[in-house]
Amino acid sequence: MINLDDQKIYKKLDTGKVAESIQSLTDQMKQIFDQAHLVKVPREYSKVTQVVVNGMGGSNIGFSLIKAALSDQLKLPITITPGYQVPASVDKNTLYLLLSYSGNTEEVLSVYKEVKKRGAKIMAITETGGGKLARLMIKDNIPGYMFKPEFNPSGQPRLGLGYSVFGAAMLLAKAGLFKIKQKDAAEIIAKLELSGRRLGPLEPLKINQTKQTAIKLYGKIPIIIGAEFLAGNLNILRNQFNETSKNFAAYLELPDLNHYALESLANPASNKNNLTFFFIDSLLYHPRVQKRADLTKQVIKQNKIQYVEHKLSGNTKFWQALEMLQFGTWVSYYLAMLNDVNPVKIPWVDWFKKELD
Repeated sequence: MINLDDQKIYKKLDTGKVAESIQSLTDQMKQIFDQAHLVKVPREYSKVTQVVVNGMGGSNIGFSLIKAALSDQLKLPITITPGYQVPASVDKNTLYLLLSYSGNTEEVLSVYKEVKKRGAKIMAITETGGGKLARLMIKDNIPGYMFKPEFNPSGQPRLGLGYSVFGAAMLLAKAGLFKIKQKDAAEIIAKLELSGRRLGPLEPLKINQTKQTAIKLYGKIPIIIGAEFLAGNLNILRNQFNETSKNFAAYLELPDLNHYALESLANPASNKNNLTFFFIDSLLYHPRVQKRADLTKQVIKQNKIQYVEHKLSGNTKFWQALEMLQFGTWVSYYLAMLNDVNPVKIPWVDWFKKELD
């Protein structure tokens, strides 16, 4: 097995500055807050009755975190509908958010005319530059946020989640759908900066929990388990294992999994050799969910399947969601190192997009 304390491995495999992007998560968040005053949202946007989001892959996973982690604060229902279809419910009372990191995502761009025709209140998030969405925002005066990704040298949307998560939160707050206190956000960022220092490549394995977790998952199919306000994190971590680690992964959500998944552990018999369950634990879950998590671990153990657990420590739901975002991103990075792959490259996705043209 590769020695994660050997700094030569990072120089060899991480040619796309992925570690630098992960370490810059809090810088991405700070950039959003420093520029928030520049974003203007029309007053009538606060009168909508629903929010619909269209973004693909790395562009929408940040919003899935917002939807779950802030569900007890957001005043309106949010639907994430990636793809070419516009829900029948979209009308003049809908806030429709277009998310495309590059600004050239074809699915996102394909719905614009239909959404505009229905009179929806449109906002967008994309990077500054020559992207089609950025040009549309300027041409049609679409409110939103265009960011310069100066703290994401990897260029990969899944590693620029500070922009998409805080960018989406900022836009929703500007639209009057929830309140975010700058003091609370600054405290979270400061805590993440502190914890991030203990997770980077220079921190030795014996004290680096993300390296330890990656080793436990190495050679396995991770099945990520979480619940409630961390549902968005399950989606994010699954994507990061898939793309960054080049490692198949899936997720199951409590308490729903207790009603169908437990009986599936018996077969195929290779489950005990191929699977490792990764539990994201929290004292902020409903007490019954916490008990369900403990019982689920017992069932997994009885089926002779391994599991790994990580308990979050933040004192608010949003804080824990960002804490897990940081932790999970580092785990996926170290798993890429163990798999001996370049974490920035996505050759099959690139091939697929080329074949679609």
